[in-house]
Amino acid sequence: MNQSINSTVTIPDIQGSQDTRKLAINKVGIKDIRHPVIVKDRSDGVQNTIATFDMYVFLPHQFKGTHMSRFVKILNDREKEITVTSFDDMLTEMAELLEAKAGNIEMRFPYFVNKKAPVSGVQSLLDYDVTLIGELSEGKTSTRIKIQIPVTSLCPCSKSISDYGAHNQRSHVTVNARTNGFIWIEEIIDIVEKQASCELYGLLKRPDEKYVTERAYDNPKFVEDMVRDIAGELNKDERIRQYILESENFESIHNHSAYAMIEFNKDN
Repeated sequence: MNQSINSTVTIPDIQGSQDTRKLAINKVGIKDIRHPVIVKDRSDGVQNTIATFDMYVFLPHQFKGTHMSRFVKILNDREKEITVTSFDDMLTEMAELLEAKAGNIEMRFPYFVNKKAPVSGVQSLLDYDVTLIGELSEGKTSTRIKIQIPVTSLCPCSKSISDYGAHNQRSHVTVNARTNGFIWIEEIIDIVEKQASCELYGLLKRPDEKYVTERAYDNPKFVEDMVRDIAGELNKDERIRQYILESENFESIHNHSAYAMIEFNKDN
């Protein structure tokens, strides 16, 4: 015979109980939870994608634990209405719901750009890894955007010393930026791709392949050239206040990568 649950029974809140070890926890929460999101798209208005979230709060020393289910509730209450512009609201809501004075959210998602091949004009999608990084501390929120952009780089030294040809490689350029105004994801992608030896495309016909090969050959870049040229363009955009810029070239003639990084804060 089934017994009904007595709604008047008090269920103990173990997480909210006292802890005597007097050790605060800087970050406690959930990692790698996936949820649908809507992202603004410069070409098509919006883009529906799937994001992976990490969500943490600061836990004072006197509490045994945090309420993990409340992180999931924040995502599910919004259904699919999570957007880049509502990211700060999520941070504030998380801190209030979990009664925390500080918190962090990372939202990672693939972002697709429809690109036209340079000669044939054939269209194809190219994917980019995008991360929104939000932090709440002392009642103030700050948000950063991080984009990894794949490009082609061709070695100037190889071109200079070779009778014909030059080695090239695919490179990953990562821009981790704090902005003081709205900026399209595509705008940051455009800045990086224009400074590379050549940009990448999802689909190329033979005339396009000839173009990108010759474009890279005519535009050789060391990894040092790559970050300096891109940094110069980032410095011109007043919306970008601080950035960490990295380039990793996956060398085609070595079993290691070449790497360079520039970090700059315009407000210092």
